[in-house]
Amino acid sequence: MIKVWFNHWFSTSYRLIELMKQDEKEEIKVIATNKQEDSVIQKVCDEWYPEPLSEGDEYIQECLQFCKEHKVDVFVPRRNMTQISENRQRFQEIGVKVMVDDNKILKLLNDKAATYDFFKDCGEISIPQYHMVNTVQEFEQAYRELKKNCDQVCVKFVKDEGAMSYRRIIEQTDRFQRLRVYQGAEMTYGDYVAALGEVERFNDLMVMPYLPGKEISVDCLNTEQGLIAVPRFKSSSRHEQIRFDKEILKMSRIIMEKTNLQYPCNIQFKIKDDIPYLLEINTRMSGGLQMTCEAEKINIPNIALHKVLGRKTEWYFEPVERTVSYIELPRIIR
Repeated sequence: MIKVWFNHWFSTSYRLIELMKQDEKEEIKVIATNKQEDSVIQKVCDEWYPEPLSEGDEYIQECLQFCKEHKVDVFVPRRNMTQISENRQRFQEIGVKVMVDDNKILKLLNDKAATYDFFKDCGEISIPQYHMVNTVQEFEQAYRELKKNCDQVCVKFVKDEGAMSYRRIIEQTDRFQRLRVYQGAEMTYGDYVAALGEVERFNDLMVMPYLPGKEISVDCLNTEQGLIAVPRFKSSSRHEQIRFDKEILKMSRIIMEKTNLQYPCNIQFKIKDDIPYLLEINTRMSGGLQMTCEAEKINIPNIALHKVLGRKTEWYFEPVERTVSYIELPRIIR
């Protein structure tokens, strides 16, 4: 039996946990902790506990103690991944494998500006123009500079997760008409400047051109047998297209070689004027990985589990282009 711990994962990890547990030879038991008492993930787990709320080394100490008490074999972190990566040796010393990459590359890829700098001299990877700003005056100057060559500008704080701070800046709007529609991430230039002006300085804010084309999400895993890379072309609705675009696959392979990421990750591109630009690299299983696994009939979470245990897993899938979607199923929590 293998005991696996997921710490504070998002709700779509429900299906990822299901996939990891699908194993013909091993019994896989999953423990999960979460800050949300009623997270739906608990319905697919064998054990369920509150997520420790501590930070820093105290959190690492609690994680180590949790692994000992619950006889954890494999730790699959999402919360505090970089810090956990820095302490991988401490987990290995108590017999726990951690599904996380080297902390140096995690720190680099968690910083969008550093990521772009890392790839800027790689001619085969297109990087969007960007400015880093910390004051409202710097933002106004960056905005004017970008508007010379692009129609719209978007912004996002460098330290962010789930694109919570992402905004697309619009010049003006019919305010009454917008009462009838969902505004999404749009914000007028005037409102955004006013909001930034409420503080003297703010954390690093990235200002870059808005890329209006399709978003492409590539789920990747390096294995002894070779690289698994499956591009999902997203749409405005729930369905996504699996398309094995040669250019996207080539760029994904270059990125995986340069970063040497060994565990499940997700590379995101966005298209503008038929050019795919690198958006970001997420160093964890993506929420949409379930779509990839369903469409191509390949169990990436389970393959990754055996990899972290030092086992070679034979895999095969025929790269077939498909359209895949999902439905929501109700689950009674309690």
